[in-house]
Amino acid sequence: MANNNNLEESSPLLSKQVSVEEDEKKNLNVNNSTDVAASPAARTGAGFGWTANGLPLVHGSVVGEPMGRSQWDSSLLACLGRNDEFCSSDVEVCLLGSVAPCVLYGSNVERLGSAPGTFANHCLPYSGLYLIGNSFFGWNCLAPWFSYPTRTAIRRKFNLEGTCEALNRSGGCCGSCLEDEVQREQCESACDFATHVFCHACALCQEGRELRRRLPHPGFNAQPVLVMIPPGEQTMGRGD
Repeated sequence: MANNNNLEESSPLLSKQVSVEEDEKKNLNVNNSTDVAASPAARTGAGFGWTANGLPLVHGSVVGEPMGRSQWDSSLLACLGRNDEFCSSDVEVCLLGSVAPCVLYGSNVERLGSAPGTFANHCLPYSGLYLIGNSFFGWNCLAPWFSYPTRTAIRRKFNLEGTCEALNRSGGCCGSCLEDEVQREQCESACDFATHVFCHACALCQEGRELRRRLPHPGFNAQPVLVMIPPGEQTMGRGD
């Protein structure tokens, strides 16, 4: 009997079976602990934040909590930008926003979208709305309806702070609008529209400065071309 017990204990098949049973128990324990740790919000999809591109993010997901929003590189009224390596670009943006806002708007969308024909597809409709608004109403009241979604797209793409969040941070107001994520995004979109209506040129310039610091122009993404230059003609002289 002792020999049989020793054979059973030293049997490799028995040891493998025991190890398999232990692994199964460990997997069951891990699954049970995961189910217990999962929050009701993660199971139902309720309670979400916004990611950098504006999409809803569940708190119980692998990604985790929504990342904090950053501020704009320059303020809305900083027309000349900042005294840094982009100073000349900021002056150009200010001049375009004052003289040719259609060109600045087309350039902003081109940097943001980087698709062929983006500049013409946005610059020309903007120009038409600009001319109609100034001709019939005396001011540029139609083009902001066409251009304000670009500000919302920039804010979502780079996870920038909106107007309601800035007011709540500086003065403590608009706190009720920030409690619910969906309501906050609706308020921020409405503020983007109001910014383009009442401070249209300043809004375009601020967006232009932000995009030029964050995204290169699509024309700069071309691959370098290697040019092969053949060597010059060589002659062998015969010594006398």
